[in-house]
Amino acid sequence: MPDSAPSTNVITEPSKWLPILFVIVNIVLLWVIYVMFHCKPMLDDTAVGGGASLESIHSRAWVEFITFNILTALIIICFVRACLTNPGNIPAKETGDLTWEYRQGSAQSLANSMGSMLGLGLQEAKKSGERRHCKWCAKYKPDRAHHCRTCRTCILKMDHHCPWIANCVGFGNHKYFFLLLLYTTLATNLIIWSMLESVSTSVDTSVPFSRMFMLIFGETLASFLALVVTVFFVFHIWLMFKGMTTIEFCEKSMKRNWDNSVYNRGFYGNICAVLGDYPLLWLLPLSPPSGDGMHFAQTENTKLMKDMEPGRGRQRIKMKTKAPKREKRGIFSGMAGTGEYAGSEVSVPGSALSSTISLTSQKDAAERLAYLC
Repeated sequence: MPDSAPSTNVITEPSKWLPILFVIVNIVLLWVIYVMFHCKPMLDDTAVGGGASLESIHSRAWVEFITFNILTALIIICFVRACLTNPGNIPAKETGDLTWEYRQGSAQSLANSMGSMLGLGLQEAKKSGERRHCKWCAKYKPDRAHHCRTCRTCILKMDHHCPWIANCVGFGNHKYFFLLLLYTTLATNLIIWSMLESVSTSVDTSVPFSRMFMLIFGETLASFLALVVTVFFVFHIWLMFKGMTTIEFCEKSMKRNWDNSVYNRGFYGNICAVLGDYPLLWLLPLSPPSGDGMHFAQTENTKLMKDMEPGRGRQRIKMKTKAPKREKRGIFSGMAGTGEYAGSEVSVPGSALSSTISLTSQKDAAERLAYLC
């Protein structure tokens, strides 16, 4: 049975308020500490130190004040957009699109399922060769889509569910989440290094205890957040360069080729897949990546093609089954896209698999067999 209607609205689920409230409190608290206890005293001529001239202190204070406020504004924009933007859902039948509606049938369903995969250009399939489907949503899954039990719906190009934004990170809001990590990393590190002098001055000189406490507290809080967010941000940079999502990394973590992805489009292509098609807008919360989040092109440099190199693909299939050599190639070519053997079923005349493979033209079949040979 399909799950209940997706519910990502924090208003109807108070349990989701706390993480968002925690983020908001931290943003406000760090802004107050940095502006009121660090920048303002420097502009009021009450934090002169290190033998620097008054003019240079004022200039530095204005630069830090403006930079920090710009970063804070970008953080708020990205946070709001990451929370409120739909990460992407599979089209529903209510919209008139029946392509992704799951229909459980007889033995002929396998042929129909694989035929639909070939027609839609899908790459991922179950081990049995059937299209992936969600038993809760009663829908077929596009490539890279996964079901989120928290949001109770399938998410396109799902990266992970993030409680801090009370939303999933998927195709629609991945850019905003990535930029949120970027600006948070820059802002917290700015607080750490620029406020360090004010913290040391408050300890060495006679200043009000409240100001000293707030400066030390702000420095400690910013240091902790910077450590956590920076490590997480570096991990997501690595994922972006590899063309992977967090879920795909976890699925591959125990495999030999865990650092490769069939969706790797190269350095520039992988950045465009996350930050959009226009380099001038990469660092702005505008212009998300193009596409529908359901179809992803592959190139000859992907892991798929590496697995299909002469000898390697044939050796993998021989280890899986004792079927005749030609029939096994047919199964593998029909499952092109995953880079792995489709299952223990064998394509023989009259079977569902052979019916599906016959849907492709003879020219395409010959080209695939020639490539494998």
